[in-house]
Amino acid sequence: MMKMLEEAIITATILHQGKIRKFTETPYILHPIEVAQILSMMTSDEEIITAGILHDVVEDTDGTLEEIEKRFGKRVAELVDSESENKYPEKDRASSWNQRKAESLQVLKNSKDIGVQMLWLADKLSNIRSLAGAYAEYGEELWEKLNQKNPVFQCWYYKSVAEIVELRLNKTGAFKEFIKHINFIWPGTFDSSKARYKKYKEVSMDGCKLLGRGAKGCVYRYDDELVVKVFNQNNTYRDVEEEVNLSRKAFILGIPTSISFGIVSVGDQYGAMYELLDSVTVSDHIAKRPKQVEAYAAIMAELALKIHSISVSKEDGFSSVSERLLCYINEGIGFEDEALAERCRKYIDAISAADTLVHGDFHTGNVFLQKGEPLLIDMGRIASGHPIAEISDIYYFYVVLGEDDPAAVEKFMGFSYETACQFFVFFLKHYLDTDDEDKLREVKEKASILCYIRKIRKLRRKGMITAEDQARIHHYLEETAKLAEKLDTLVFDK
Repeated sequence: MMKMLEEAIITATILHQGKIRKFTETPYILHPIEVAQILSMMTSDEEIITAGILHDVVEDTDGTLEEIEKRFGKRVAELVDSESENKYPEKDRASSWNQRKAESLQVLKNSKDIGVQMLWLADKLSNIRSLAGAYAEYGEELWEKLNQKNPVFQCWYYKSVAEIVELRLNKTGAFKEFIKHINFIWPGTFDSSKARYKKYKEVSMDGCKLLGRGAKGCVYRYDDELVVKVFNQNNTYRDVEEEVNLSRKAFILGIPTSISFGIVSVGDQYGAMYELLDSVTVSDHIAKRPKQVEAYAAIMAELALKIHSISVSKEDGFSSVSERLLCYINEGIGFEDEALAERCRKYIDAISAADTLVHGDFHTGNVFLQKGEPLLIDMGRIASGHPIAEISDIYYFYVVLGEDDPAAVEKFMGFSYETACQFFVFFLKHYLDTDDEDKLREVKEKASILCYIRKIRKLRRKGMITAEDQARIHHYLEETAKLAEKLDTLVFDK
């Protein structure tokens, strides 16, 4: 260990030579050494500690990742890379601050290497120690000395880091000290109990039956009485708490739902436990009895109508589904055809005032039948908005998602793509209470434009876009443009 660390210290000292630490005016090299010392209290992994010494080399000196990998190995380089922000040389550091931080937080969220989380925690703890000392001396005048002068954004950044690393590192002294400093600068940001020892109930899903998949995670049957929703790895404890709180709000408003009674840890992920006795998802029922798909579609339509009959106000604390739809546009069509994107935004603006409650992830894998009565779970996307948003989600799940790959729907729903398409037709007929083909076609077209918008965004988010992907994007753009020429509004009459 000593040989690698000594070489890293020498390398970092040379590269950081002449640089000083903000506020303390001490040699900058003391910061990476402090980060390494914090890491040494969490782990004996020499690659992680070495990365602590070198973590600012790429971002703040002439050193490169290639040089680090050559001298210290691939994993050390990958750890350092996780902490190296994009520089955006065309902008000054103040104007690019929010963008740089948001991008780097996404890297932290997506990483599965605990060394990345340790490195981030150690670095931010070292930083906030310095920040807390300066805040004690300067008070609110401190913010004028930083690139980001708004303390609200500073709080958001440090709070986000804490929430992302909490599950895996909440037992460490570094995490508890980090929480204390955040609460000192921004009182009340975290419950003070987070700065004390806390153990989540740990459960395993080994051997448990997968009941369904949703936007944020998977639902498993834990035993005869309990199901557990295991959230995707990039969901924080705050995300789980928010969904539990939304479930309670939905229950009070009259939506038949099961209230979570406990947050647990499932390996490196969070889970929420629900009591659902002798209950089976509607997806499972359809898989066993596909010829009865219309009966189950009618149950789902009745449940959707019940949800959409509830009106909410801003005081109820639900976000607007329009925010999600605008995100689809901005991160998809917005990169391809700004004129078309603006037309689509006008559709969303026209329905943004709707006060109807919508579930946001409404499908048969999220609805259980308990003694014949439906119970809805997965409230992470519940919002206010126009029902067309819900209809488009359903059309996307059961039809559009399978147009290029039927197996995707079959894996998601647990029954054939043909049955899924039948389900949507029956659902829409029961929801609208009509067999009028013109009326059904009208609503389907309005749902379609939102589905194409969503598909474009999904392909754009892949990162490396293949020629096949680009051809699909072009096709969806053409279909969106055709519908935009035809449709005046997304509003429809029931």
